[in-house]
Amino acid sequence: MKGRMSENNKIILLVEDNPDDEELTRLAFAESRVANELVVARNGQEALDYLFVDGKYSGRDVDKRPQLILLDLKLPKIDGMEVLRRVRADARTKLLPVVILTSSKEESDLVESYTLGANSYIQKPVDFTQFIDAVRQLGLYWLVLNETPQTLCK
Repeated sequence: MKGRMSENNKIILLVEDNPDDEELTRLAFAESRVANELVVARNGQEALDYLFVDGKYSGRDVDKRPQLILLDLKLPKIDGMEVLRRVRADARTKLLPVVILTSSKEESDLVESYTLGANSYIQKPVDFTQFIDAVRQLGLYWLVLNETPQTLCK
């Protein structure tokens, strides 16, 4: 694919506590030419603070919302399931696309994620080449092909 996958400076919120997985995700996006701004929250509380403009993010522009949340499940402070539950319970965020990006192979995690309103569930590939391909496809679909309500595009 030629060019860069970026549309209107869409923000991706990556909720990931593992620095190695964060770096792999950054590398995969760069390799896949996904040029969107990547905001990283390293625990569930930080993710909620970012989304709801609270804590250290209380001064950020409320109109600059992520267009996509990549959410790990096993997080410190507040786990990914609770983050997903709160995102879906709030009118400001309930329509945001949430993709679970996790190493969990547990069927119960898969079922609970979809029950709580996840849009997609992706198990992190162990192989870097497969990981790059997964991120490329993820970026193409959620940031270029997928249509979101205009209220999310502020």
